[in-house]
Amino acid sequence: MPLVEHLRELRNRLAKGVLAILAATIVALVFSEKLLGFITEPVPKCDPDVTSSGGNCAIVAFNSLMSPLSVTIQVSLTVGLVVSSPVWLYQLWAFVAPGLHRNEKKYTYAFVGAAVPLFAGGAYLAYLILPISVKVLISFTPDGSANILSLGDVLDFTLRMVLVFGVSFELPLVLIMLNMTGVLSGRRMVKWWRAVIMGVFVFGAVITPTTDPVGMLALAGPIAVLYFLAVGFSLLNDRRRERKNPDAHLSDDEASALDLTPEPLDHEVEPVAASRMLPEQPQPTPAKQLNGYDDIT
Repeated sequence: MPLVEHLRELRNRLAKGVLAILAATIVALVFSEKLLGFITEPVPKCDPDVTSSGGNCAIVAFNSLMSPLSVTIQVSLTVGLVVSSPVWLYQLWAFVAPGLHRNEKKYTYAFVGAAVPLFAGGAYLAYLILPISVKVLISFTPDGSANILSLGDVLDFTLRMVLVFGVSFELPLVLIMLNMTGVLSGRRMVKWWRAVIMGVFVFGAVITPTTDPVGMLALAGPIAVLYFLAVGFSLLNDRRRERKNPDAHLSDDEASALDLTPEPLDHEVEPVAASRMLPEQPQPTPAKQLNGYDDIT
């Protein structure tokens, strides 16, 4: 296919993806009020007859004149991207797939089939611990001070938590991909398990905004379990690879053992004719000497 046809197909695919995003965003705009209520649900909001003082509750408000419009558009566009993801992801796949081999397509299907539920599980877990995180954060408010939260800040905090948890749950899948491509072996993962578990818990303590161990354990615990599942899969895959190729575990600069045992021939030895001898070369004529010296003339 010439370059012009590729560019025309890319334009058509992009147009279909953008139209799908716009359609989903318009539908989300219709239900924007319910979506904003869903996002602010983890926040312990104050009742009309309750005054926000200290960490008992919070008031969700808009801080500027343009905040209601900008937050509504941001929420609707985010929901439109998520809802229309099957359409624009398919358009992207339809553009790339013709240039892939059969094995590459198979691995891509497996990767997407595992990545989507892992990300969704991490996002759902993040939404479950959001109420605990918000309560812990507003509990630091001293008595006599009110908690007035911007809806834009609440949205940013929610999206950040969802993205952090969702992407973190993809770590075992990345390790499995490295093992499938031969970059990382299961034995090396087993040697690294202490450092990895320590790093996962430190990462969970740093990335979660709460100071209590609930958020850290909620993030680090499932990742640790998924890591050991990835190690088990990698070990089984290495064993399968070694059965097909005993030298598969060797590095590129490591020599494999050579089997020098002579083996019987499966066919008869064919006689080889003797080579012809070279013709006899004429002997050089000795030079004449005059007074004990060669006469070169």
